[in-house]
Amino acid sequence: MPTRQPTYDRDATEVIGVGNDGNIPGGAPKTHKKRNRKKIILIVVLVPVILVGIGLIGAGLYLHNVESNVQRVDAFTEVPEASRPQKDAAAKDATNFLLLGSDTRDPENEGGSRSDTIIVLHLNGKQDAAQLISIPRDSWVSIPKSQDGKHGGVDSKINAAYAWGGVPLMVQTVEDYTNVRIDHVALIDFAGFKEVVDALGGITVDVETSFTSTHSLSATHTRHFDKGVQKMDGAEALDYARERYAFKDGDFARIRHQQQVIKAILDKASSSGTLSSPSRINSFLNATTDTVSVDKGLNMLSMATQLRHLRSNNLNFYTSPSKGTGRVGDQSVVLPDTAKAKALFEAVRKDDTATIQKLGVEK
Repeated sequence: MPTRQPTYDRDATEVIGVGNDGNIPGGAPKTHKKRNRKKIILIVVLVPVILVGIGLIGAGLYLHNVESNVQRVDAFTEVPEASRPQKDAAAKDATNFLLLGSDTRDPENEGGSRSDTIIVLHLNGKQDAAQLISIPRDSWVSIPKSQDGKHGGVDSKINAAYAWGGVPLMVQTVEDYTNVRIDHVALIDFAGFKEVVDALGGITVDVETSFTSTHSLSATHTRHFDKGVQKMDGAEALDYARERYAFKDGDFARIRHQQQVIKAILDKASSSGTLSSPSRINSFLNATTDTVSVDKGLNMLSMATQLRHLRSNNLNFYTSPSKGTGRVGDQSVVLPDTAKAKALFEAVRKDDTATIQKLGVEK
């Protein structure tokens, strides 16, 4: 019988059974503090956005700045090659990113151990469109054994994988669940998100329904949003993308709002004049490079070339199919629709854009 794993409470401020330093008592040795701060919570596609902006102006100086300042993570060395899915021949020119991040300024986050959002970004072989598929953090899936053999080997919420084995175990878990080979990983500490949006001069978002956030960055810890199109600064955008308690569908609403913010950032970053001036792009890069990490094999110049034509109108956002929420023991979980998810990710594996659009659950 597997060793008992720490349990996760949907509304807890941290992983139960995991210390505030992100380590499991009696488990693996402590990891570096910087690694602990990069737990999986909020995520946005800032690395592609940065590279799109760089591609627009084609400035080698800025590319060098990004290459030298962005932190690198070892995402794949500990992933057993024998367990990894292979690419379909039809998808040899496509690229799959796993997008992860952290939110060290989340008022509910006391140590960086909460996990929230996971996104698989599929860039098609023609490199002119991308599909972003959010996997809800509470999805009940099989977690493989961690490399040290002390954790995993059980079914749990997908966000447990990072706490038990860092980026490599998360990669292995997502690959096992989707049967899609991950080519690159990007992580962002969402604490820098406010500065990123402010560096762009704010973003415009169409708020789907009026609500009040009770976990705001404001002095009163509350912020009200009215239904309709709104211009948001960094603090407002972060509050909008973070809130889930104000909605009946909780994390599903938050996923929708995160996707809205992603599109808004990309629209603003690629709009005429936004990143055409040295002062504006310097502010943008300075706000992002300290908070972004990518895998060791990601070549920034290559990605800038690949992503230079990407805009929000050729991005499609989906959520991995589920049967809704339920309970496993004392835990509130998202129950994956395994048949539909298998068909969707099989289309991703084969770079079949038409089928992805047909099967994807838009949120």
